[in-house]
Amino acid sequence: MEYKIGLGYDIHRLTSGRKLFLGGLEIPYVKGLLGHSDADVLLHALCDALLGALGLGDIGEHFPDTDARYQGISSVKLLEQVNIKVKEMGFEIGNLDIVVIAQEPPLLPFKKQIKKNIAGYLGILESSVNIKAKTNEGLDSTGSKEAIACWAVVMLTRSK
Repeated sequence: MEYKIGLGYDIHRLTSGRKLFLGGLEIPYVKGLLGHSDADVLLHALCDALLGALGLGDIGEHFPDTDARYQGISSVKLLEQVNIKVKEMGFEIGNLDIVVIAQEPPLLPFKKQIKKNIAGYLGILESSVNIKAKTNEGLDSTGSKEAIACWAVVMLTRSK
């Protein structure tokens, strides 16, 4: 197969006393995301999309929250491990499209840096990365500022 497509999703609750990380970038905000790692919902969804494209399950199977090695770990390190699997299986990232759903904080000022970060972590062109930020118009847990969610889609191509 020359192409593989993967879909990833994640959601984390917002809580006081934690830093907010999205796409490996610390975002100034009064709350952060609750999780075993740094809870970077964007990178978690991206890992799931990559793992899904490869048919390798999900992030929880590779980096379980029951394993003390991953307590507080930067999700950048998890993404780097998943990217190694992509390469080992003979694929490269064609492009990726990510939607972050957050009522707050406004993400427009950070999208360009997040895009640059992700391209750097994965060793791909920035033009292969697209980041969208949406609100949920006040609906559900993301709209009521209780959580941040993320969807990611990736296309892998067979390495040449």
